[in-house]
Amino acid sequence: MNTKGLDDAVDSMLEMFIFETNQNLEQLEQITIQSEKNGAFSGEEINDIFRIMHTIKGSSAMMEALEVTALAHAVEDIFFYVREKKPEKLDCSILTDLVLNAADFIKTEIDKMEAGEKTDAIAADLIESTSAFLLQLKQINGEQPAKITLPVKPKPIQASTQKLSSYIDLDEPVNVFQAKITYKDHCEMENIRAYTLINNVKGIVGELHYLPDNILEDDESANIIRKNGFNICFTTSKEYDEISVLLNRTIFLKELELEQLTDVTECSYWPKKEMLPKKALPEQIIAKGEEREINHPSMISVNVTKLDILMDLVGELVISEAMVTENPDLQGLDLDNFYKAARQLKKISTELQDGVMSIRMVPLSGTFQKMNRIVRDMSKKLNKQAELVLVGEETEVDKNVIEHISDPLMHLIRNSLDHGIELPEDRKKAGKNPVGKITLEAKNAGNEVIINIVDDGQGLNKEKILKKAKENQLLYKNESDFTDKEIYSFIFSPGLSTNEKVTEFSGRGVGMDVVMKNINAVGGNIIVNSEPGKGSMITLKIPLTLAIITGMTIKVGQSRYTIPIMSIRESFKPSLDNILVDPNGNEMIMVRGKCYSIMRLHQLYNIVGAVTDFNDGIMIMIETEKTTIGLFADQLIGQQQIVVKPIPAYIKNISKTQGVTGCTLLGDGNISLILDAVGIVNRV
Repeated sequence: MNTKGLDDAVDSMLEMFIFETNQNLEQLEQITIQSEKNGAFSGEEINDIFRIMHTIKGSSAMMEALEVTALAHAVEDIFFYVREKKPEKLDCSILTDLVLNAADFIKTEIDKMEAGEKTDAIAADLIESTSAFLLQLKQINGEQPAKITLPVKPKPIQASTQKLSSYIDLDEPVNVFQAKITYKDHCEMENIRAYTLINNVKGIVGELHYLPDNILEDDESANIIRKNGFNICFTTSKEYDEISVLLNRTIFLKELELEQLTDVTECSYWPKKEMLPKKALPEQIIAKGEEREINHPSMISVNVTKLDILMDLVGELVISEAMVTENPDLQGLDLDNFYKAARQLKKISTELQDGVMSIRMVPLSGTFQKMNRIVRDMSKKLNKQAELVLVGEETEVDKNVIEHISDPLMHLIRNSLDHGIELPEDRKKAGKNPVGKITLEAKNAGNEVIINIVDDGQGLNKEKILKKAKENQLLYKNESDFTDKEIYSFIFSPGLSTNEKVTEFSGRGVGMDVVMKNINAVGGNIIVNSEPGKGSMITLKIPLTLAIITGMTIKVGQSRYTIPIMSIRESFKPSLDNILVDPNGNEMIMVRGKCYSIMRLHQLYNIVGAVTDFNDGIMIMIETEKTTIGLFADQLIGQQQIVVKPIPAYIKNISKTQGVTGCTLLGDGNISLILDAVGIVNRV
């Protein structure tokens, strides 16, 4: 037996199971919360939830996650009853809690499987409460069931011959069916798909046999199925039409041949039976894949690691193109044909870069929708009323950016609800709607995405924030010199919280610090605005992608640096008339009536041979949420697309890299460090 092939098959199956289950759980949560908002479950929503729980039940049984299977079965029973009986008396709030608690349990177990840990949680309490709710639901709607039976945990298929008579009523007529399933070309993992099919039908069959009979143990089984199809024969109490509908739902089905037999002896591979010619009934069907093509969207799931590799290759292509077109050996040469070909190469590489980046772009809808659950759960625990309004959730950003902003958004929404939205009675006294409103909005702005988190709560307490900042020794100038925005930005400082006592949601001063770190990690900015009694707005400015950005390359001595365009406000030739020196010897520059600190890059990085006279250099104004400063450099080289590379670990270990976020390779082969505006401002 080839154990390596079996392990690979199981790993592929596990990866598929985790991906599909997580997708289903996200959809389940969205449907459930929306139903609770509407005060009722619509027929379509009931069908969707039933389908999701049925899918999770079957796939988790295949993966031997039996606690998940049993819990999914219990929830499925409720929605089967609701779908069939349409009870008039149904507490949507309690049902929502049951479904979300079940989803949380399943998600936790899925996370364990993804991390390679043992799924050892027990779902008995959740199953009992779910089953008790179903019993009560039947009773209050006029039914008096004698008892309630907890769902039985189905056992996974172990061999080709299955005696599963416990799943059907043997007093009912037994029908015999034989089917041949042919999968679509290039769908891959035919043996795993066959194994999934077996698990999908096992709940309705009495006895089951199939060929090939070693679909997991033998690597060749996938090739056999690809060549000869997958053959199954089974007994069941179901009728022909029901079996036909079930088998036609097979994923990647190309062709189905289904026939009803008069006796099991007509099946050529039924064990220990005389081989007799098969008799096809008139109802025999052949379902061609072409007729079902419209039911399957032309989309595929791709491992993000493959996209990362592809993006790296495109980055290398961009660098190589610059090295060719900007080669110093070409200076002074008349090469019209070369430059014509170079322009065509640049056009193609740019289109390729845009194409790869578009593949990596993911809508914010999934991340935004998760915030509904946070608002719902926190509102209940804090005895507040609030609604979440989502705007622009179709806006797309890079997959890596999504991963960095999910936690910050969660903390910001929690902060708005905990600190901003008042209790219903307080809102009424203030003449407001007792139901608070939190708006989560996203929109594109050039190479950035703007995300606004707006609430109509009580706003930020400027005096309290300033007092806490002073107690934590965070003030870096006189209190009277701080603007409102600078005071509000202190809420992102480590250890600062305006809550007087620690609660489940706040008071430790760590959540907003996480927000700032994560947003800075992706080269983003945070801006805070607030009006007492009216509410607050926190704005996140985030780059669309982290891999290839637009930057301005500057020269300092013989060194070159790159500043992301989104950090630059303006650049100009400074005049000595606008240069000031404070009593401490710090240089400052006046720009349109405002005074800003100056940072000489040659002093910051100890560069020899750089321009020191302001008349001979260039001033680049960079801005962050905290402040704006002027960077003094020798000259601007130009704007270009740059491929962001991380600073090697060994350099970080031997040298201070504050103010540097990465590096890039220029067209002439030289390395340019990418400056981090936030890091530089913090060194002023």
